[in-house]
Amino acid sequence: MVQDALSQSENPYQIAQQQFDIVAERLNLDPGIRQILRKPKRELTVNFPVRMDDGSVRSFTGYRVHHNVNRGPAKGGIRYHPDVTIDEVRALSMWMTWKCAVVNIPFGGAKGGVICDPKQMSQSELERLTRRYTTEISIFIGPESDIPAPDVNTNARTMAWIMDTYSMHKGYSVPAVVTGKPIAIGGSEGRAEATGRGCMYTVLESLRHLGMEVKQTATAVQGFGNVGSVSAFLLHQQGSRIVALSGSRGGIYNPKGLDPHKVMRYKEETGTVLGFPEAEVVTNEELLTLPCDILVPAALENQITARNADKVRAKIVAEGANGPTTPEADEILYQKGIFLIPDVLANAGGVTVSYFEWVQDLQNLFWDVDEINRRLERIMVRSFQEVLKTAEEQTVDMRTAAYTLAVKRVAEATTTRGLYP
Repeated sequence: MVQDALSQSENPYQIAQQQFDIVAERLNLDPGIRQILRKPKRELTVNFPVRMDDGSVRSFTGYRVHHNVNRGPAKGGIRYHPDVTIDEVRALSMWMTWKCAVVNIPFGGAKGGVICDPKQMSQSELERLTRRYTTEISIFIGPESDIPAPDVNTNARTMAWIMDTYSMHKGYSVPAVVTGKPIAIGGSEGRAEATGRGCMYTVLESLRHLGMEVKQTATAVQGFGNVGSVSAFLLHQQGSRIVALSGSRGGIYNPKGLDPHKVMRYKEETGTVLGFPEAEVVTNEELLTLPCDILVPAALENQITARNADKVRAKIVAEGANGPTTPEADEILYQKGIFLIPDVLANAGGVTVSYFEWVQDLQNLFWDVDEINRRLERIMVRSFQEVLKTAEEQTVDMRTAAYTLAVKRVAEATTTRGLYP
C-alpha cells in the first residue's frame, strides 16, 4: 500500500478517493484519466413532498449519482436511511464501478438514497415516498441507462413500486428498469440470497488458498440482515461454527456455536437478536474483535478503523457490507497477516445476479435457480482467482489487487472510447 496516501478521515467519499489514489499511483495512470475516474460523472439531488398518513406533508431529500458509465449502463442500489449523505452516495457509486469491473460485468457504477427513517414510516408512506422519488429520478433511470436495485432498508417490494411507477410513465411494462424485483414481475431466481452466496463462495476460495478446512472454522457475522443472514446460513451449512451474530442494537456470542436459523426465527418474533437464549450479549464493536477464523462485517461503512483494527483476531475478513474497513485499518490488517476479501469482490454476488436478472428481462427468457447459482459460482471463483493472482504477482493486499484490476478495466474502456467531442 502507499502509506502516505492514507489519512485519518472516515468520510466514505474521501475513503473511496484514497483507495482509488493508491491504485492510480501504482498504475501510473494518465493524469487526465485519473481526473475523470476520481469524481462522479453526474449527480442528481431531489427535494420532494410526500403526504403522510395523518394528512400532513413532509419534504424529503434524495440522491442518485452516476460515477462512471464507460463500460455499460449505470448500476447500483437505493438505500433509505436517516444518515444518508451525498458523500456516502458518491462513495457507493464509485465502489459500484469497481465492483462491476472486478467481476467483469458490463455495468458502470451508480447509487441512490433517500434521507428518511423507514422504521418510523408505514407501508403506505413508504410506497408514496418511493413512487415520488422514482418520478423525480426518472430523468436518470432506465433499462439502457441506469438500473436501480435494493440496498439498505429497501427490498423487492420497493423495486416493484419503482418498476410500476416507471412503467406507468412509459405506458407499458418495463421490468428491466430495476433488479431485485419479485419473481412474479420479472425478478430472478436466486437474487435474494445472491450477495450472501457470493460472499460464501469467496470465503471458501480463501480457505482453500490458506489451506484451512471450513468445518474447523468459527465465523462471526456483524449485521444479521439480508447479506449477513444468508452468509451465516450458507457457511453454517458448509460446516463452519457460527459463534456471533448481531443486529442494529447489538449482538450475541456463544463460542460453542449458534444455529443461525433459530436466531432468525427469534429475531422475526422479537425484532432483535438480543435475548437469544444460551448466548451472551456483545456490542457491534466487540463482535469485530472476538476470537474467530472468519469475520463477516455485513452492516454499514467504517466499522473496522485505525482504532480497532489491531484488535481483530480473525484470519479472514470477508466484507459483506460496502466500505466497512478504512484505509488505515486496511494497512493494519495487512501487516497482521489477516486475509481480507474486499467488498468489491466479496459482496459482488448481488450485482452479478442483478446482471443475470437484467439479461433475462431483456430477452424474456428465464433460468432456474440451479443455473443461476452455477453461473454465479463460476464468476465469483474466476474473479477471486484473478484478484488473488494479481495480489501474489504484485505482492499487495487483496483490495489493492482488486482495485488494480478494476481501475485498469475502466481506464481501458475510457481510453478506448475517447473523449467526445
